[in-house]
Amino acid sequence: MALRPYWSGTIRLSLVSLPVNMYLAVNRQKTIAFHEIYRPTGERVHHALMAGDKPVERDDLVKGYEVEKGEYVLIEPDEIKALKIPSSQVLDIAEFVGVDDIDDVYIETPYFIAPDGKGNDATFSVIRDALRSSKKVAVGQLAIGGRERLCRIRPFGSGMILETLRYEDEIREEDPYFDDIRDRKPDSEEVELARELIKRKTRSFNPSQFHDHYREALQELIDARAEHREPREVLEEKPVAKVINLMDALRQSLREKGGEETPVRKAPARSRTRKATPPKSDKPKRPTRKDAARKAG
Repeated sequence: MALRPYWSGTIRLSLVSLPVNMYLAVNRQKTIAFHEIYRPTGERVHHALMAGDKPVERDDLVKGYEVEKGEYVLIEPDEIKALKIPSSQVLDIAEFVGVDDIDDVYIETPYFIAPDGKGNDATFSVIRDALRSSKKVAVGQLAIGGRERLCRIRPFGSGMILETLRYEDEIREEDPYFDDIRDRKPDSEEVELARELIKRKTRSFNPSQFHDHYREALQELIDARAEHREPREVLEEKPVAKVINLMDALRQSLREKGGEETPVRKAPARSRTRKATPPKSDKPKRPTRKDAARKAG
C-alpha cells in the first residue's frame, strides 16, 4: 500500500529547491479509543448536529466568527481552503541555528520528511549530511492544519524530521510559577550527593525499554471483559518510603544503586572575624598603686 503524505511541497534553501513528502511520525493507532454507549440498550451514542431544536445537515454548515454576542461573520469552508500564502506549498528556510538553541518547551508535533521519489535523493542527502556535520537545524514556516506553523528541520536516521514549534506568545510566562524558588540556594553537600546519584544512573537513552503501563493495563481490562474473565493482576509499584530528610534520602538512593556512598568533601566553615590581639611590648610595665602598697607592707 502506497504511503499517503500529510503534506507535499518544496523546501527551498536559497536557490536550491527540494521537493519532499511529509508524513506524520506519531503512531496514533496505539491510542485506545472508546465510544459512548447507552447503558440500558448497549447502543452507541451519536451526537447530532442541532440548530435550536432542529437537526441540520453537515453540508449546510459554514464557519462563523463571533464579533458581538450572537453576531457572526460567516465564512464558507471553500473560502478558507482557497487562502493561498507562500508557505502553503513552499517552506523557505529562514535561518539555521544550533541543535540545542531551541528549548524543548517549543517543540510540538514531529513529521518525517522524505524525497518525493522523483530523482531528488542526491539533493536530499546533501542537505541532510550538511546539517548533521555542521550540527545545525533549519528554521522556517509552513502553512498546515489550518494555520501557519513555525518549524525546524533536522537529520533523523537516513532521512530528516520536521517538528512544528509553538510561537513565543503561546508559552506562558514563568514568573508566577517559579517566584517562590527564584532566590533559594540549595545546600552544597546535597547538590554533590544528587550529582553522584545522577552520575550512577546516567546511560544512553533507549526508548524501547519504556512501555505505557497504563495502556497495557487498560488493554488487559478490555481483553478480560471480551473473554468473560477476571483481568490479570497488575503489579503495583513498590511503595516509596516517606522522605524524612533529603540528605538521608539521597544517601539511601546511592546505597540502593550499589557501592558505598562517595564521601563528599564539605566546604570549610567560615571563621568568625576576631579583633587582632596587639603584640606584647618589651617595655617594663609602669607600677600601679596596688604594687606600691604591697612593696611598702
